Amino acid sequence: MAIQTLYTAATGMISLESKLDVIANNLANMETTGFKRGRANFEDLFYRTDQMPGTQDSAGEYTPVGTQIGLGAKVSSTQSDVYTPGAIELTNRELDVAIQGNGYFQVMDPSGDTYYTRAGNFSRNANGNLVAGSAATGRLLEPPISIPTDALAVSITAEGQVSVRLPNNNTLQPVGTIQLARFINPEGLMQLGENLLAETDASGPPTTGNPGQDGLGALRQGNLEKSNVEPVTEIIDLITTQRAFEMNSKAIQTGDELLQVVANLKRY
Repeated sequence: MAIQTLYTAATGMISLESKLDVIANNLANMETTGFKRGRANFEDLFYRTDQMPGTQDSAGEYTPVGTQIGLGAKVSSTQSDVYTPGAIELTNRELDVAIQGNGYFQVMDPSGDTYYTRAGNFSRNANGNLVAGSAATGRLLEPPISIPTDALAVSITAEGQVSVRLPNNNTLQPVGTIQLARFINPEGLMQLGENLLAETDASGPPTTGNPGQDGLGALRQGNLEKSNVEPVTEIIDLITTQRAFEMNSKAIQTGDELLQVVANLKRY
């Protein structure tokens, strides 16, 4: 009946509103370093079953289908497109590092927790340690790497070895190696904001190693990985979501008009 139409269409509008939030977040992070676009997934809700499939009729035959009326939809999950790399942007800044392939940088939060990120825009703190480039919190790169205060240049190889050139010395001096982490299920990482991800039971524990080994990507100094958001795709998705929302609102309007017709029957 028309009352059920109102509730069913409302679930569609609520689900599409959540999808719109995901699209808006993708567009807002088009220029966020290492950002991975999100996607909203939907599933149908339970069904009102007026007649079960396979019911035996008066002649003893089984009906091929039943009568089941769906009661709407909901967001089943949101997934990050972690497997599609973003474009590599040349910056020529010696502490900018992009991961070409699988893996995450590891950073140590002041709380003692280890977080993971694809954003390789590193800086040096007052002690010369490499930290994630954030104006809010100085999170140390893990394992720690210290750059001497008198270093004239920093070199980072594809395999993660960090070396410096000191005054009166043309030979590069190694000061550490950047290690990467990978996960069995990177889609299961918890998104924390600030370009940070956290391990969960769904992601599994991290496996760490040197870049370019054991399935981990290589590093590219002087580059950054851009967001993998495609503006044209998001705009098309935005338009189709808007149209679907309008259709659900039209269903509510139609259901309301039918109820008005029923209510007006008392006047005749």
